[in-house]
Amino acid sequence: MSNTRRPVDSAEADVVEVNPLFARPGESTELARFSIPDCESLPETAYQIVHDEVALDGNARLNLATFVGTWMDSHAEKLYADTFDKNLIDKDEYKATDAIEERCRIILADLWHAPEPRNTIGASTIGSSEACMLGGLALKRRWQHARRSVGKSSERPNLVMSSAVQVCWKKFCSYWDVEARIVSISEERKVLDGHDLRSYVDENTIGVVAVFGVTYTGMYEPVERIAAALDEIQASKGLDIPIHVDGATGAFVAPFIQPHITWDFRISRVASINVSSHKYGLVYPGLGWIVWRDQAALPEDLRFRVAYLGGETPTVGLSFTRPGAQVLLQYYLFLRLGRDGYQRVHQATQDVAQYLSREIAKMPQFELWSDGSDLPVLTWHLRKGRSYNWNQYHLSDRLRMKGWQVPTYPMPDDLTHLTVQRIVVRGGLSRDLAGALVADLHAEVGFLESLTAPIEALGERPGFHH
Repeated sequence: MSNTRRPVDSAEADVVEVNPLFARPGESTELARFSIPDCESLPETAYQIVHDEVALDGNARLNLATFVGTWMDSHAEKLYADTFDKNLIDKDEYKATDAIEERCRIILADLWHAPEPRNTIGASTIGSSEACMLGGLALKRRWQHARRSVGKSSERPNLVMSSAVQVCWKKFCSYWDVEARIVSISEERKVLDGHDLRSYVDENTIGVVAVFGVTYTGMYEPVERIAAALDEIQASKGLDIPIHVDGATGAFVAPFIQPHITWDFRISRVASINVSSHKYGLVYPGLGWIVWRDQAALPEDLRFRVAYLGGETPTVGLSFTRPGAQVLLQYYLFLRLGRDGYQRVHQATQDVAQYLSREIAKMPQFELWSDGSDLPVLTWHLRKGRSYNWNQYHLSDRLRMKGWQVPTYPMPDDLTHLTVQRIVVRGGLSRDLAGALVADLHAEVGFLESLTAPIEALGERPGFHH
């Protein structure tokens, strides 16, 4: 099997040249770039090479494309450095870390109103993608067991989702031979809301994915309305179809600043929920969670136990060895912030998002698609009925010259004619920085509006980051 690799740029040299200022006497000043060098280097030299190469990376605080957090306080950094070496799967050696992982899972189950938080089952994962895979597998396996128990075929399973799902769900369907039944969003129906759901489900439907925080737009899909539609379908057709809530972003936001929204285990049809800790959970990259509402929601044959690490180790997950440090960081934040702290942090980001929405809505060139009232995320497109000598890709390029990374991308299937821009507000985007962004936005739009002829459409590419 061949690995998929980024093609090597023919202009990139085969060697890394070390400035003599940094090399020590007797050291080589040229090191192979695409093979392990023959000789060793001093740690100071190797550090300087890597440090200088990544100096070309962007400024994380000005990256308004990504949901992923890039800052933690000095105490978290010290805790991280103290626990780099912990292997989460080795529960016999790292019993305390294992206990903290379990504690975090129960805390999340309680946050999401599980009927009996300590009777839930779940696991930490490598981000939400792994968590979604596990949630989907549990839906498929439960459906298969139910079909086989009554002598029916367990072939041709399908999963219903909106066209705006994150790519991990399309991967799940491809990897595990599940038909993806896509409900296209539209300008009239911006999210999957349960409308006409009976046209998509049948006896082979393993579940419906409700995205609580759409990556494209930051909007919440109304889980309660989706569940009500499925209740009606069960009453008329006898199909009992569960819901998995992909709460990668919203499951760490709504409990703190939108407690009035019913989306979680308070809805009996919700079988499982996933979340990304490295997004609005505020942890460094690499951590997600999956929680099932009760033990019955995760089939026994998806749970494994191994006995070669010094004791019997239960494991749920697609990966095995992985770091435990991020789990400890998550628990640190639960203790450090509490409910009040998370509420203040997320309310501040939403306030900034809605300030930006109001300012952009005032500009005659733009029309908002989402305004930050769900996630602290806003999207907008060019106002229809006007002519332009420029497009939003040009505006992204102009803003990048000022250091801002504001992505431009087409909407999903059946809406690809609509190009939007998106700002994800995270903790690093203060009200003052947002004001500077608004000023730069006005300046760059003013420049583009002053053009007397169209800009050639060269080099346009989507800029989209989960």
